[in-house]
Amino acid sequence: MFKDRLENIIKDVEEAKKRSGRTHDVTIVAVSKRFPLEDIENAYDTTGHTIYGENRIQEALDKSASLMKTRPDVQVHFIGHIQTNKVKYLKNNFALIHSVDSEKLAEFMQKHFEKEDRVQDVLVQVNIAHDENKSGTGEEDAFQLCDFIRSCPNLHLRGLMMMPPLVDDVEDNRCYFTRMKKMFDKCNDIKGYNIDTLSMGMSGDYQVAVEEGSTMVRVGTALFGHRQY
Repeated sequence: MFKDRLENIIKDVEEAKKRSGRTHDVTIVAVSKRFPLEDIENAYDTTGHTIYGENRIQEALDKSASLMKTRPDVQVHFIGHIQTNKVKYLKNNFALIHSVDSEKLAEFMQKHFEKEDRVQDVLVQVNIAHDENKSGTGEEDAFQLCDFIRSCPNLHLRGLMMMPPLVDDVEDNRCYFTRMKKMFDKCNDIKGYNIDTLSMGMSGDYQVAVEEGSTMVRVGTALFGHRQY
């Protein structure tokens, strides 16, 4: 089942790229939050897919620890909000953290990873729609946060991430994807960040996100089905 769904999503992504004239690679993060470890193992064993996303810190840590032992080429991305008091649990658990949303959190992470003697890849989460139900720095503060992270020797800024508002018609969010792509381009063309990742698009809207320039989509329900708890 996962194999068939993944093949369909890859096809959808390629068609979205073709419609919009885009040629860059798009990474698919299989969002496995609230699914058992066995579902990740089965997905990997049947397809070889290596990138999975988690948003609950303890669940993510447990899964990452198990996968490092049995399937070491699997990458776990953390896509949820991180409280500062949870930073102490971060080691080499996550290939990419999508959700750095404040200088305070970045400062905690820098101090922690300096002690760990590790450089951690991160994305800045931008709340471009000013949605009170979503985390993320405001659009007007995003560059300041990016600059701060770039000044942290143990954090490596890879790009930007966003979560659009919940809407009935995905076209209502196209404007936010467009604005994020413009911000992403400004990061490189004007600010000179040389970032490579624009993480936006989920199960219901990943095709629109890819059309607007996403380089990484986070797909859960469309791959694993409805969550069990």
